[in-house]
Amino acid sequence: MLRQVAEGVLVHESEFVQSNAVVVQGRAGVLLIDPGVTGSEIDCLANDLRELGQPVVAGFSTHPDWDHLLWHARLGEAPRYGTARCAATVRDQLSDAGAKARIAAHLLETEIAGQVPLDLLGLITGLPAETAQIPWDGPQVRIIEHQAHAPGHAALLIEERGVLVAGDMLSDVLIPMLDLNDIADPIEDYLAALRLLEGVAGDVDVFVPGHGSVGGSDQVQARIDQDRAYLHSLRDGRALSDPRVGPSAKDGWEWVAGVHEGQLQRLAQRNERDGAPR
Repeated sequence: MLRQVAEGVLVHESEFVQSNAVVVQGRAGVLLIDPGVTGSEIDCLANDLRELGQPVVAGFSTHPDWDHLLWHARLGEAPRYGTARCAATVRDQLSDAGAKARIAAHLLETEIAGQVPLDLLGLITGLPAETAQIPWDGPQVRIIEHQAHAPGHAALLIEERGVLVAGDMLSDVLIPMLDLNDIADPIEDYLAALRLLEGVAGDVDVFVPGHGSVGGSDQVQARIDQDRAYLHSLRDGRALSDPRVGPSAKDGWEWVAGVHEGQLQRLAQRNERDGAPR
């Protein structure tokens, strides 16, 4: 079910890892950002939009993770965008004929096995490099591109509505998840992205993370600070104190501790390989 979070901005939260799809109302239809996960949920979203009399006129994927690249025929054939680097990454991923099969196999280990529509996965158009706004007939949506979490990741600022769509950042349930694939300094990339978000925080009344709870203006700096503190603990080898990891994690999110341990191990391996000080 769609829930309004600001004038002309609505959110649909998936039961699967609290994934948030964002709908922005325009003059002739809606911009749909990261439209959801399971076929039934996206079908529900299509029904809600039909009841609103609002067709999808544009789509946007904030980054090239499979759960942000999905689509459904009932959403129509509107252009679907991403940053140039995001789209190039998706093309590389899908050039491997076995990519969709591997995603489906991975999903067999989850509660949504067989429920995710992969036919239209990743059919996005890369916007020209340095494009500042999404091209559509609606409120201006500023693209804030960075390299935290995934190549060509974009946060979106709907300036007229005071809404920041953060992609896979600023979550109250997920720790910062680093891109550790041949990136020179993934922690600094993430810290740089947080500085970009901090630079617009004063214009934000509502922010929507890719996964987790929607927050207000009184929470955005706290989420930035929490993510920064996590990254500093990784970088500096300090003891971690983060409610998203360990005994204080929300029910059902205990697996995030495993993500943290995996990041620690991979960073240690990188340091050992590169001879960096610990």
